[in-house]
Amino acid sequence: MTTNNRIINPAPPNLPLSTDQYDRRYQDQFLNILRLYFNQLQNSLTELLGNTGGKYIAFPYGAFQDSTDQTAASTTVAYPVTFNTTDFSNGVTVASNSKITVAYAGIWNLQFSIQLTNTTNASQDVDIWFRVNGTNVANSNSRFGLAARKSPGDPYHIIAALNYFVSLNATDYVEIVWRTTDTGVSIEQYPASASPTRPAIPSAIATLSFVSALPP
Repeated sequence: MTTNNRIINPAPPNLPLSTDQYDRRYQDQFLNILRLYFNQLQNSLTELLGNTGGKYIAFPYGAFQDSTDQTAASTTVAYPVTFNTTDFSNGVTVASNSKITVAYAGIWNLQFSIQLTNTTNASQDVDIWFRVNGTNVANSNSRFGLAARKSPGDPYHIIAALNYFVSLNATDYVEIVWRTTDTGVSIEQYPASASPTRPAIPSAIATLSFVSALPP
């Protein structure tokens, strides 16, 4: 049974008090109440376990993006990637612009897409990795190579993207962190363009999706 695209959770039946002696009317009433409850339960399970049952399941998730340029002032400092826009949120929020925080413990799938730009005359590298509650996650780093700019007015562009499973407890936060071999490399946004009309390019996009409860 569904309403407003949600499965109805049948309430436990209010069973009548039994009589001191056998009473056919009481027994019929008792069985009818149970029959109605189990019919409702069966209908709800049929909706959930059918081919399209997954549409009724609401897992926690969050989707975020940033519309600003993000730069590095030093090649020896790690900088958290920041986000200033929440696209979707259900049990996942962003604190202090960079801390993607979860309300529930579990295994989570973190995905990102970061627009890197190199304005220098040489090839450069960017490392991107993850931190949980401020601590680096072991073996989570990736290195992205950027070619030299094509001309003074035409920098080199590349998208850094991947997904990663991370274990989080309730109220934990995860950050995406980056460093570059030259301060001429940045995470850059681009406004909407014409001829043809095309959307703006966020400097960074991240999604965090619930995968599973933590193993026992």
